Amino acid sequence: MSEKSSLSRAEAVRLRRREQSQKRVVKSSQQITRPLPAITSRETVRYAAPKTTHRSKTRRRYQAAFSMQGVPIHLPTITMPRFEVGWRLLSFFISLLLGTALYLAWTLPMFRVNVPQVTGNQRIKTDEINAVLDATGQPIFTLLPSDLENRILSNYPELVSAKVSISLQNIVSVNVTERQPVILWRVNGAYTWIDETGVAFHPRVPEGAYKLISVNALATPPHGPPAEKGSYTPTPYISEDMVKAIQMLAAKIPAGSNLMYDPHYGLGWSDSRGWQAYFGSDSQDMDMRLRVYQALVDSLLQRGIYPVFINVQYPNAPYYRLGQ
Repeated sequence: MSEKSSLSRAEAVRLRRREQSQKRVVKSSQQITRPLPAITSRETVRYAAPKTTHRSKTRRRYQAAFSMQGVPIHLPTITMPRFEVGWRLLSFFISLLLGTALYLAWTLPMFRVNVPQVTGNQRIKTDEINAVLDATGQPIFTLLPSDLENRILSNYPELVSAKVSISLQNIVSVNVTERQPVILWRVNGAYTWIDETGVAFHPRVPEGAYKLISVNALATPPHGPPAEKGSYTPTPYISEDMVKAIQMLAAKIPAGSNLMYDPHYGLGWSDSRGWQAYFGSDSQDMDMRLRVYQALVDSLLQRGIYPVFINVQYPNAPYYRLGQ
């Protein structure tokens, strides 16, 4: 009897299962060592068109293949959309953004000017300056400091300077410097103030509020040199040299006398002793004129002569007149 016939039925089944298992292992190992088949594209070959200046709008495709041991796996093709933004579309969005920003800057209350803050004013009221500025409630982006400064100076000649500063969100600050009066000039029943540069401006306080040099003029004096072209500084009413001459005469005027201005003889005063004395309109050699005048008056009084008119406009040739 053979070996297989000697085996029992159970042993024969176990032997057969062992052989089948070994065959499967051998077959699996052969599949593992076998090279994977080449992966080819499923797409058909297309004709390559010549390149143009326009960008290709075809979509990019990606293929990926993964494999396990002995098991080839093919995944479906993944197509990625390609986004392109043209210059026209980009320009539209930029224009839309800028337009929205301008609209908000023009309409939002936070960018509209509150009442401007004015400093440095002593005689001019803050409300008057704000009325000239006309900036309250205006969009802050529409205001220029130089325009506001020129607007103030052109309306108020009594200001030496005006400095305007603008800051976000809606603050306008104004600092002004007022002219200080030196002379009270009277002519034809009216009077005006004059500062040390010869600029005349409207008095804003009662006449006796400041201690000024009073001059009674018989006529309007010649104006001072014109201001520079393009400047908002007003033309001087009198020259700075004439202001200096008035100040020098005011320091020597006799008690009880008043300064006068005559268009022919210049500046002088009406002496309480009965005569009028004139010294010209400029400050050059004014000290010498005063000394000559004093010497002439002393000489006349010693001789008992009481003139009605003395002129020392030219110190080298003074003269006097007697009454009839």
